[in-house]
Amino acid sequence: MVNITEVSAIVAAAGVLVGVVYYILDVRNQAKVRQDLAIQRQTELETRQAELFMQLYEHYYDRNTLKVESEVVYQWKWKDFEDFWEKYGIFTNIEDFTKFDSWATYIKGIGVLVKRRLIDPDLVSDLMGTSIIQLWERYGSVIKEIRKRIFPHAYEWCEELYNEMKKREQQASRKA
Repeated sequence: MVNITEVSAIVAAAGVLVGVVYYILDVRNQAKVRQDLAIQRQTELETRQAELFMQLYEHYYDRNTLKVESEVVYQWKWKDFEDFWEKYGIFTNIEDFTKFDSWATYIKGIGVLVKRRLIDPDLVSDLMGTSIIQLWERYGSVIKEIRKRIFPHAYEWCEELYNEMKKREQQASRKA
């Protein structure tokens, strides 16, 4: 005859085994759910970054923005900072200075977004890198002089963004 103690021990062992199997399956399921949520969050983040960048890019390719960039980067001529400030400075030519300031501030804003990792720097480099490099190489000395004489942090993220774009440009040329 079967001893009741043996039966209850077998039932208890089976219960423990079922509990362990259930726990293992539950842990695996939770890991899968966490992984799926992480993938979903990453996808949402990438989508928001792309949407933000496209808004900036639409502004960048606005007719008025392109006109300002073309004028400021390609048409203005000056010999040194004094000449620039006399021709385009805030106290002598507010209209032209506003063009310069709006373009440099726009690039500075993109620099802040790249610094805070809200926009992928490779995306910025692919679509706007040349303009960013041209702005700094043309106006870097002017901006540094503005920092010395007027505002110590003027357009600082333009310079940081320029450095990032140059680094990517150099990496791309090494690969080619």
